[in-house]
Amino acid sequence: MYNIGFKEKTENIAGMGLSYSLQNLYSNYGAENMTQKEKMHSGDLYLPNDPQIMEEQLICLDKLYDFNATRPTEFEKRQKLMKEMFAEIGENCYIEPPFHANWGGKHCHFGKNVYANFNLTLVDDTHIYVGDYTMFGPNVVVATAGHPILPELREQAYQYNFPVHIGNNCWIGAGVIIVPGVTIGDNTVIGAGSVVTKDIPSNVVAVGNPCKVLRTINQRDKEFYFKDRKITQGDNV
Repeated sequence: MYNIGFKEKTENIAGMGLSYSLQNLYSNYGAENMTQKEKMHSGDLYLPNDPQIMEEQLICLDKLYDFNATRPTEFEKRQKLMKEMFAEIGENCYIEPPFHANWGGKHCHFGKNVYANFNLTLVDDTHIYVGDYTMFGPNVVVATAGHPILPELREQAYQYNFPVHIGNNCWIGAGVIIVPGVTIGDNTVIGAGSVVTKDIPSNVVAVGNPCKVLRTINQRDKEFYFKDRKITQGDNV
């Protein structure tokens, strides 16, 4: 097992006289017998600079580099690379380069007909699940990784990961940030620039920082697609 290298020390926190041992603090989380790689997917604190982790991650990042170096006309090459890069990816998915991912999509599970515009960033240190027909605007960030608030742990580069779930037929607007552990329900629209810190239910429009439900998807949405612009019979709805 990789040596996690805790610093044994006892200090006062913010002058409050609260003593702690970092080793004792971590032992509260258990998992002492797990490898660093196993901890990636357990929610436990771990060290991402573990040699085994880094060796595997670099292989994934090489494939990501190849994907981003493709020409717009090399559609079939992109499709082939995505099937190698992703844990799962359905038919007719399209990702517009540049695409950024900590593990090159290795821990990402996409349904069918998923579309992502420029600069999709998937911090896929653990699993990200995306349902069928979901769309990502440009510059969206989906993050599974976080770092402890406690400075003494962060200075040693400790990290934890929690999965993100995005449902079927969602629209994630431009510049949205989704943080670790969040679930977004089916058919939901997340407004541009939102920061999603908590679960969002199905069939709603949600916006803001922090992101909150604005309204449900309703009858008017069956009549108007944008402000006062009506949906016509020719729009195949």
